[in-house]
Amino acid sequence: MASGPDAINNAPRRRSASLCLNLIATWLDVNQATLPPPAPGSLAREVELAVQVENAYVGSPCGNLDQIMIWHARENAGTLYEPEAKKISYIPLGAGAPDFAFVALDTGTDRPGLEKSTYKIRREECDAFAEELFAKSFINRPVLADVKDFGKIRDAYHSTAWAPHLERLAYLVSAQHNFGGMIDAWRSGDVAKVGEMFRADGWGLRDLYCISGPELETMCDIARTVDGVYGERMLGGGDKGAAGAIVRADAVAALKAAVARAYPLAHPLYKCAVHEVRVTTGVATFEGAL
Repeated sequence: MASGPDAINNAPRRRSASLCLNLIATWLDVNQATLPPPAPGSLAREVELAVQVENAYVGSPCGNLDQIMIWHARENAGTLYEPEAKKISYIPLGAGAPDFAFVALDTGTDRPGLEKSTYKIRREECDAFAEELFAKSFINRPVLADVKDFGKIRDAYHSTAWAPHLERLAYLVSAQHNFGGMIDAWRSGDVAKVGEMFRADGWGLRDLYCISGPELETMCDIARTVDGVYGERMLGGGDKGAAGAIVRADAVAALKAAVARAYPLAHPLYKCAVHEVRVTTGVATFEGAL
């Protein structure tokens, strides 16, 4: 789960980011090499290098959140990243939380890289709107996370060519506003509330940010019919790929059965799969495994 100027992670991250970090770590280990320590206030060199590979070599317009979450993940904890301070901390799940699972809902579709996805379009839209708002002094720098008065911006732009961008901004402002509540729910062990907010975020991604896809939403629609599913939403860069769900432990089997029964009726050309996953420590070396 990630939003606004801060980000907390307890969900699966993007495959290419994980692969790139693991390849970097493997190369360093095999060659008995190390990277210089990060400069004060900077991210791990491995994270910065992985982002550079994706941006400059692959051509993917990704940020650095996935790489940060993968590299710094800690087993059974939420990982909180504060970009302004480049600070990482860990949020334990509150005592008394019910037994639950994270479940990945694979639609069987192949998602193109971010450089060919709706994510790239939305990123360009948001960057352009941030520059426009900065130029008109609505924000003090071209960063949409700095928006304080959405109503004022909406009134100024609702009848202009920028009007479609208002829905993207509405999602970002809402997600940022709700983020603190999700952290509080996680800290208190209120998994049902975490799932509720996870679901609401998915609706925003679908209806305002407009980055989901029909197969992803079919998975979410099926999950919502199962008693014990706290929340569900699309994952990753959108369009295709996988959705995710937060599920009461004793409801996982029912969710798997519902997907196996209903998804092929809607999308018979795709072979779907359901995977129960868990929060683990990020990139690690298994000494003596080879």
